[in-house]
Amino acid sequence: MARRPAPGRAATTGLLLGLFITLAAVVAYSWYITRQISGLRRLQTELADRSRKDSLQLIRIQSDLHSLGLAMRDMLDGDQPYPLTAWSAQFERIRLDLEDAVRREEEVALAGRTADQRRYLGNSFAQFWDAVDHIFALAQSGQEDEARVQIRLSLQARQAALTTTVARLLIGNNESEEQTAQRVEEIYEQVQWQVYWFLTATLVAIVVTSAYLIRSNRRLFAELASLSEQRHELAQKLIATRESTLRHISRELHDEFGQILTAIGSMLGRTGTRVPEGSPLRAELREIGEIAQTALDKVRTLSQMLHPSILEEAGLESTIDWYLSTVERQFGIAVSYEQNGPALLVDGTTSIHVYRVLQEALSNVARHSGAARAWVRVRCADGLLEMDVEDHGRGIDASAPRRGLGIVAMRERAEMLGGSIDFLRPPEGGTLVRLRVPREALEVA
Repeated sequence: MARRPAPGRAATTGLLLGLFITLAAVVAYSWYITRQISGLRRLQTELADRSRKDSLQLIRIQSDLHSLGLAMRDMLDGDQPYPLTAWSAQFERIRLDLEDAVRREEEVALAGRTADQRRYLGNSFAQFWDAVDHIFALAQSGQEDEARVQIRLSLQARQAALTTTVARLLIGNNESEEQTAQRVEEIYEQVQWQVYWFLTATLVAIVVTSAYLIRSNRRLFAELASLSEQRHELAQKLIATRESTLRHISRELHDEFGQILTAIGSMLGRTGTRVPEGSPLRAELREIGEIAQTALDKVRTLSQMLHPSILEEAGLESTIDWYLSTVERQFGIAVSYEQNGPALLVDGTTSIHVYRVLQEALSNVARHSGAARAWVRVRCADGLLEMDVEDHGRGIDASAPRRGLGIVAMRERAEMLGGSIDFLRPPEGGTLVRLRVPREALEVA
């Protein structure tokens, strides 16, 4: 037959599986979000940095073109005493700076610019500088008027076209920055919604796991409560069966064996009267009679120990007096007894349970504590019976992995009476067993 898995193990497996799935989802999504944000940050940084550098180079080109425009205006001014060739050094310096700016701009230009646009800008600058070289060649050959005409008709137009082209590139760069910012905003919004969805899914998983945990715990607690109730009922039945068995054995010892030993003693006495005085047989019969009487006393004592009939005949208080004297004789322990309050008038069921707790507590003192003295205090007031059994021996080891069945039986008896039992440690050391029985378990005569 297949073995049914334990409920606790099944619940634990489900909880561990749910925890593993939740943690795996959190780790995977955290890794995904981290990658997304890292890539977004890298994209934003690279685009912003390249766009800034590109704009700086375009502004640099625009500034150089503006300088060229001012230089050409001065060259066309008739009031200038200098020949046109005097501006050649300035043009060369601006040319070098422009070439460096164009080269740098091509390195950092955004990927959105087409190859035709790049070629157009390069060709325009090449044509512009060819025109500049032609003008300075005319000026050097003495054709300054023709050179000025070429500046006015060709060079200024090319400079204006280049300025317009660079301005358009700046505008395109700004538009690209705006598109990039919009794209980044969209990605941020997408990541934000993904975070919201993930949080919602995580909360749902937590709610489902918590509901499963609550359901499993309720089922486990219900099973524990059922097992505890079954254990309690079983313990009560075992205690009741034990008391019934001990009562039966006690009566059998007292009635059957006691009567047999009494009859043997009586028969030995009658037989001894028929034997002549001084006969060795008479002495042997007397010795056998003494042995039979000793056996009878031991049987009666054992019968009282198993189930004291004095408890039903004289009550709990007299039984305690008798039992304490028996403990002193059997175990050699000095017991101080103190009884406060009215007489202990309780019913038979309560009496036997209180007596068994006293018997077990003193038995533990004799067997485990190593103490030579014990104190028994009984108080009965306001319908509450309280009994203390105290010793100053080794005490109970709270770290012991297993406790004796005697302690379990004492707890069960206290619960059967509706009371409580505590195992305390007095200031002097040792153990203090305190039993409390409420009013409802007492029957006042």
